[in-house]
Amino acid sequence: MSFVMFAIGLVALIVGAQFLVRGASKLALSFGISPLVLGLTVVAFGTSAPELAVSVRAAWGGQVDIAMGNVVGSNIFNILFILGVSALITPLVVAPQLIRQEVPVMLGASLLLFALALDGGIGRMDGALLFGLLVMYIVFLIRQSRAESKATQDEYAREFAAPVVDGWDRHWSMQLMLIAGGLVLLVLGSTWLVDAAVTFARALGLSEMVIGLTIVAFGTSLPEVATSLVAALRGDRDIAVGNVIGSNTFNILGVLGVSSLVAPAELPVAQAMLSFDMLVMIAVALACLPIFFTGHEISRWEGALFLGYYVVYMSFLLLAAQQHDAVATYGPVMLTVVLPLTALTLAVLAARHWRGRHR
Repeated sequence: MSFVMFAIGLVALIVGAQFLVRGASKLALSFGISPLVLGLTVVAFGTSAPELAVSVRAAWGGQVDIAMGNVVGSNIFNILFILGVSALITPLVVAPQLIRQEVPVMLGASLLLFALALDGGIGRMDGALLFGLLVMYIVFLIRQSRAESKATQDEYAREFAAPVVDGWDRHWSMQLMLIAGGLVLLVLGSTWLVDAAVTFARALGLSEMVIGLTIVAFGTSLPEVATSLVAALRGDRDIAVGNVIGSNTFNILGVLGVSSLVAPAELPVAQAMLSFDMLVMIAVALACLPIFFTGHEISRWEGALFLGYYVVYMSFLLLAAQQHDAVATYGPVMLTVVLPLTALTLAVLAARHWRGRHR
């Protein structure tokens, strides 16, 4: 029964997010909001609606490890798995703005979250800071979009496939109904999914944190999976990257910000997450800079590297959850050999590319 509830909850989350994005997009266009602003806000952040619904529900219900694990696990999954698989399909184009602005913002948000969590929890003041930064970021994006050229705005309109105000849902009343229906499905779906996840954790002897980092993170990231893979298959290779980076920023500033504001008490951060999983999240965000910088694309071998590291990360989580003897050597080897060698390789590639451009 728990598997059924998990599956139904997952479907409700995905359908609810689609309803919410469709209704909000058409309502925004009805009021004359530009496709560029629409893409940077409603559509880009709409794929994170499942993470928001699940984390808020988990925080409110006291399953705080699921709320934190969902965000951290989703951010790791988005970069390593989604970008890895998408790049294996076709090398991904990285827009210069992502390197100059969006990736540093994502990295800054990751570092800020780590700093706020050092005292062992994310409180309401921390949540207010995160959510306030999100509002400032959205306002900045809107102002920036107004200064963009007509060609850039047309490009965003094509890439984000902004809906036309026609069809059965062209009237604002139907658009409001879509938004309301989407919100209801998100609430119901998040409730079913979180309850099922807690049951899984207890039945399998796993912690709620591990369930949040794995099963829940994968489930709530399915909209990002669909968006990026479809974009890669269609040839919209920069959208596949932009969708992931924007979603990761929203997960930290929006999802955790709102979750900590509505939680009955401070969201505690487990020491294991602070000393390992958050560091992995920061490391993969940092790895984006040299990979994106070299040639402004993610090549197939770099996608394979991302995907390989996700397999390694998941293997470590499962071994640690089972308290396997291999963990004693697995972790140190990764920290002292594999990760430093990868960092050195990426640094050399970035340095060579930089020298080549300035000769």
